[in-house]
Amino acid sequence: MDLVIRDARVVDGTGAPSYRADVGVTDGRIAEIRPEGDGPRLSAARTLDADGLALSPGFIDMHAHSDLALLRDPDHSAKAAQGVTLEVLGQDGLSYAPADDRTLAEVRRSIAGWNGDGGDIDFDWRTVGGYLDRLDRNFGGQGIAVNAAYLIPQGTVRMLAVGWDDRPATDTELDRMRELVAQGMAEGAAGMSSGLTYTPGMYAKDAELTELCRVVAAHGGYYCPHHRSYGAGALQAYEEMVRLTRDAGCPLHLAHATMNFGVNEGKAPELLSLLDDALDAGADISLDTYPYTPGCTTLVAMLPSWSSEGGPASVLTRLADGATAERIRHHVEVLGSDGCHGVPIEWDRIEISGVGNPELSGHVGRTVAESALLRGEEPWVTARRLLVEDRLGTTILQHVGHEENVRQIMRHRVHTGGSDGILQGDKPHPRAYGTFPQYLGRYVRELGILSLEECVAHLTSRPAARLRLPDRGYVREGYRADLVLFDPATVAAGSTFDEPRALPVGIPHVLIDGRFVIEDGRRTSTLAGRAVRGTGARG
Repeated sequence: MDLVIRDARVVDGTGAPSYRADVGVTDGRIAEIRPEGDGPRLSAARTLDADGLALSPGFIDMHAHSDLALLRDPDHSAKAAQGVTLEVLGQDGLSYAPADDRTLAEVRRSIAGWNGDGGDIDFDWRTVGGYLDRLDRNFGGQGIAVNAAYLIPQGTVRMLAVGWDDRPATDTELDRMRELVAQGMAEGAAGMSSGLTYTPGMYAKDAELTELCRVVAAHGGYYCPHHRSYGAGALQAYEEMVRLTRDAGCPLHLAHATMNFGVNEGKAPELLSLLDDALDAGADISLDTYPYTPGCTTLVAMLPSWSSEGGPASVLTRLADGATAERIRHHVEVLGSDGCHGVPIEWDRIEISGVGNPELSGHVGRTVAESALLRGEEPWVTARRLLVEDRLGTTILQHVGHEENVRQIMRHRVHTGGSDGILQGDKPHPRAYGTFPQYLGRYVRELGILSLEECVAHLTSRPAARLRLPDRGYVREGYRADLVLFDPATVAAGSTFDEPRALPVGIPHVLIDGRFVIEDGRRTSTLAGRAVRGTGARG
């Protein structure tokens, strides 16, 4: 064999009790597992003494925003050091394929706060297949830091076929969207995402989404919506997605399934009851969460949807007009805009986490209310100034979550882990660098919310099953050697809100296809990641 990992505490992803064993690896796959006392020790060209470290399948980040980061950063320790061996990209209905020249320019501008403006990237693709091929041949054909799957972004598809108009799609436009989704699925997408509080995807009515979900289901994929409200209408929005996907016959994966804002404090049991009823009735549902209370998005996302009709340039035009800007303020501060989930915004809970314009860096780390106080102006004046001067590139932390909701949802039988990690900005959310060790350190070891074996199953086999990966998610003979060695007694997130890019501790080794990407706690130069294509892909 190429490698034997000796005396590991195997946490195999099933949720069953861990056990001691030697694990042998050959040609990137697990060749043999020999439990302690079950015959002679395995031997290989190289031996790694685990000395009782936990050995688990690689973690799967079900909600990642590394669409451009994987192309620009060969190190990508933000995820590799956490033990993440696969990320799911194309989230929240907005990403870079499929596209044409116009759409690509618009989407780059509209999600610059998530991924940067992409000025350092050669956008030499226009299709889903082209993007996946680019991942494989990146960095001179070496590949990428970790594996990646891709969801077709419904908002980008609508942008391409309909534009930025808030209206129903015509029959011709709907046919075009069906074609784009079918093509993307055939080229290797795992499913389709939506951002139903983001324009222009939010302009789609249920009938339109149902038709696209039928196409996704026909190709063996799943639907991953950021649904229409996480605030005042959260339960209704969850129910809408359950009903829609059942009508379409499409599996449902609920993105960052939180219950936020004051109106939802203590309401996690109502969400879980809704899901249990649907599951018991035969629905195919899963969800992901991150183990933190604050959310993270862009400042422009807080605005009412009507203000974004026409695209980013139209938003800036409206903000420049005094009367229209006042109307926007009234919706945001008084009525509760749909961008802020139907809840009037609380500026003292909106922390500025990143700006594209370096001249605005003094705002980072302060709430909008704090920045406004320092400037002697009303919070809306500061927010409007940021939006205009930063060309809509400002990212924010939204401190609106509830710890008990977070804990109850992570216990659920269909829960998986997702970082929702935005890597841009001077002070990003620490979940980007800390989600998976945070689960293992804080919620397993310190709080006992989940057992170690349960938690590993949430982070490995459950997401692998949703992605329909036949050879990932378990420590099993014949499976890919995507493996993590960590110390259950010390594993912890290093990232904090003050030091959000600090790397985790207690994860000394990470392998992808049997190759070390983290060795003795340090990033190697290995680029073992590749595009993981969905089961509906041609060829």
